[in-house]
Amino acid sequence: MQQINPAVLNEIKKSGSEYIENAPMRKLTSFRTGGNADILVYPKTEEEFISLAKICRSCGTPVTVIGNGSNLLVSDNGIRGVVVSTSKLTEIKDDDELTFTAGAGLPLKHFCRHALERSLTGLEFAYGIPGSVGGAAYMNAGAYDGEMKDVILHCRHVDPSGKVSVLTNPELDFSYRHSIYSDSDLWILSVTVRLKKGNREEIESKMQDLMSRRKEKQPLEYPSAGSTFKRPKGSYASLLIDQCGLKGLSVGGACVSEKHAGFIINKDNATSDDIFSLILRVRQEVFDKTGFLLEPEVKIIGDWSHRNDFDKIKGTG
Repeated sequence: MQQINPAVLNEIKKSGSEYIENAPMRKLTSFRTGGNADILVYPKTEEEFISLAKICRSCGTPVTVIGNGSNLLVSDNGIRGVVVSTSKLTEIKDDDELTFTAGAGLPLKHFCRHALERSLTGLEFAYGIPGSVGGAAYMNAGAYDGEMKDVILHCRHVDPSGKVSVLTNPELDFSYRHSIYSDSDLWILSVTVRLKKGNREEIESKMQDLMSRRKEKQPLEYPSAGSTFKRPKGSYASLLIDQCGLKGLSVGGACVSEKHAGFIINKDNATSDDIFSLILRVRQEVFDKTGFLLEPEVKIIGDWSHRNDFDKIKGTG
């Protein structure tokens, strides 16, 4: 743990936001691994979030924003600076008959349920995807032939200076598991979607069907971050990993799922180092045997200075 700038800590205390010093990130990630954050803050309002962004920038304190931690691999050394959780930014409001807006921290399943309650179709694909609304927009989450880019009207965000802006769908630069936010220091505050009128019973039936398919095909009984790798052009990560005979491959407590080769799971008290090492090994073996270079879908964050092989995640060898 490093000492937080006193000015930043004082501002956090004055804001009234809940905060935890030396916060264990393993409790906040779906992998159930990771070291401690220097300080973890839960702003209750957008105003608190914006104020925090401003003071951290003025003091040169690094900021890491997280949703519900479902797509993160946090270093065993933890995260330096301020970690901001959006989990209390969950307000949802109807804008018109087909459009509604939610805070970045709202769980995606609640977002989908709200659409169902209004008999709006278009979000069924997202039901069962773990994560927050902001996280789903950040990475253009998708499944079963649907993606967030298909339904998002616009997003509001704040930059490190505290300026709030809105980007419309065309400006969000969506592509497969990517948005403009993936390559920037812009932090999503809220997401607005526009859907279509549908039949409530049909919407609910599809949601339940997709949830059943997830339970049948995915190792939901183990901690994981969902699909570990992005789909490479011309193939599928799970297919390539399976063809290379890597199901069941383990490093420490981390394991390539026997049920779904696209998932690396925390099978037996794995560390983040175990998971990272397994990601590298799978990636290298698939490249050596097939020529496909798999790109991690999981976001790897925190202090990895103890790993002299960290840069290998960007290449092979």
